[in-house]
Amino acid sequence: MEDGRSRAPGVAVAAAVAAPAGASESAGERRPPPAGASESAGERRPPPAGASESAEILAIDTPHSRNSALYRLTKQLLQKHHKKVRPVHDWTVATTVHLDVLVHAVLDVDAQNQKLKTSIWYQEVWDDEFLSWNPSMFDEIREISLPLSDIWAPDIIINELVDVEGSPDLPYVYVNSSGTIKNSKPMQVVTTCSLETYAFPFDIQNCSLTFSSILHTVEDVNLAFLRSREDIKQDKKEFLNDSEWELLSVSSTYNILQSSAGDFAQIQFNVVIRRRPLVYIVSLLIPSIFLMLVDLGSFYLPPTCRARIMFKTSVLVGYTVFRVNMSDEMPRSAVSTPLIGVFFTVCMAFLVISLFKSILLVKLLYDERNSGQERPLFCLQGDTDVDGPRVDPRAQLAGVPEPICREHLAPTGTLEEVWFQLKSISTYFQTWDQSDQQEVKWLALLERFDRLLFQAYTIILGLYAITLCSLWALWGSSWRLRAG
Repeated sequence: MEDGRSRAPGVAVAAAVAAPAGASESAGERRPPPAGASESAGERRPPPAGASESAEILAIDTPHSRNSALYRLTKQLLQKHHKKVRPVHDWTVATTVHLDVLVHAVLDVDAQNQKLKTSIWYQEVWDDEFLSWNPSMFDEIREISLPLSDIWAPDIIINELVDVEGSPDLPYVYVNSSGTIKNSKPMQVVTTCSLETYAFPFDIQNCSLTFSSILHTVEDVNLAFLRSREDIKQDKKEFLNDSEWELLSVSSTYNILQSSAGDFAQIQFNVVIRRRPLVYIVSLLIPSIFLMLVDLGSFYLPPTCRARIMFKTSVLVGYTVFRVNMSDEMPRSAVSTPLIGVFFTVCMAFLVISLFKSILLVKLLYDERNSGQERPLFCLQGDTDVDGPRVDPRAQLAGVPEPICREHLAPTGTLEEVWFQLKSISTYFQTWDQSDQQEVKWLALLERFDRLLFQAYTIILGLYAITLCSLWALWGSSWRLRAG
């Protein structure tokens, strides 16, 4: 009995295994159920763990359902999207890209290297015909953000671009249900610009930002304005007005560049800025004008005053030090020389001429004094010796030759001797008076000459100042005519 019970399970298993091999048996025979089937026949199999919970979550309207719709929408849009293909159903239809630029600030103007660094807000909008959906099928989602690297984007560049400094890399763009894509980003761009420093510090600069496709012709990618040209020109609300430069206008033009490779659409934004000159007037022009006025005031010193030359020399040295210290404030440009640089050079030339004029007057004065007749020192009759009369000791100290003194000696005799002595004294004083009168006349002539030079100096300096102001005003008028 025990052996039969022990072999029963093995017989059942063998029968179960042999059942497929006995498939030639009649179809009316029922196959025996597998082991344990009788036990689970009347029982329902329990659902998998968590199935009832997920069913409840789907049945309840929670924020997770909207996220699920966003996930399904994103997956549907990007699943069959080819970013390497221009997003149009008809390849003969051009993709139109709408551009807009907002100038935020002028960061640097490098006149020496002809570069302009600006901070702008750049926006481009185009339609992708493969990225549209029905909002009612996705919980009324009408706009989503997608990675820029997963969709087609136009190859728009700035033709004058030299470098992009500090521009953040924004990886996402906005797409609405109609397939319109908006790509907005701030940029700090360094561009080439023909900077004119001729009228510094009253200069006005006109720098352009030209946007175009680097590869696609106008038949494939066309450009258009996102806003009207008048709105772009007058929009200054985003510009920082506390900088050195003032934004005048941003004019825009559309043109087609014709080349051997094809026709390319271009949009050019002309950024017109003007320098605020007050800081340069205070630090450059006014000190220079003050030094020139001080030099003019030195003409009121007498020509015979030795301190006049020292004073003019001090003014010239001070002006030289001022120019050296302020040299960093001047723009360096190899294209044109600023008028203010010419002004400083001419002012220094005036100071040098003024100093040379004073030196010339002093030289003429001393030449006249040295070229005048020497006043003879009379000789007095003194003790005589065997060799003849003695010379006055003062004459000996003055180096008067003895023959001259002998001419003034009277012949022997008391009255005649007194007469000749008185005559010698009278001649001496007459010569003295004539020399003084001649010196007075010469000084008067030098003062007239100095006054004439002062008037000529003042007139030339005034004419130069008027010419300089006229050139500044003429440059501003010509620029307005070109801009208008």
